[in-house]
Amino acid sequence: MGVGKTTIGELVAKKLYRSFIDIDKEIEKEFGMTATDIFKIHGEDVFRDYEKKMIQSFCKQKLKIISIGGGAFMQPEVREACLTNCTVFYLDVSWNEWKERLDILINNRPILQSRNIDEIEELFHERQEAYSLNNSTLSVDDQSPEEVANHIVESLKLAWDLYEPH
Repeated sequence: MGVGKTTIGELVAKKLYRSFIDIDKEIEKEFGMTATDIFKIHGEDVFRDYEKKMIQSFCKQKLKIISIGGGAFMQPEVREACLTNCTVFYLDVSWNEWKERLDILINNRPILQSRNIDEIEELFHERQEAYSLNNSTLSVDDQSPEEVANHIVESLKLAWDLYEPH
């Protein structure tokens, strides 16, 4: 959450000539309202269920770059769909770096609203175990979105060269 998935995902998609899908934006389009409003009006359970079904569907589609919300990967079914059908890059950020972004995150991240800083830090650390289940971890501390996107593109190209049948 707030690590730059959308910005980096858009750059990767552009560099690889692929479609970019931001799951949160797709859900907001379907409901015609922001994620915060979906949480308030319909509840987190409705949002998470819709999110899970949408991710499971997009993970089966080829040649797409998909960005999923920070809470989505906490669902075992979402992790399974992603890890089975996709190459999962975890964009890691340190607590200190992420904490600097809180001012811009709190207003549009419903999961952070009405929590104090200690509860937010606890949530940050609770998610690390699930996030550790990935194909590649990239630290984004002190790196520009362009640098991270280039690293992902180069990693994918190397993997394709190594694992594609010749």
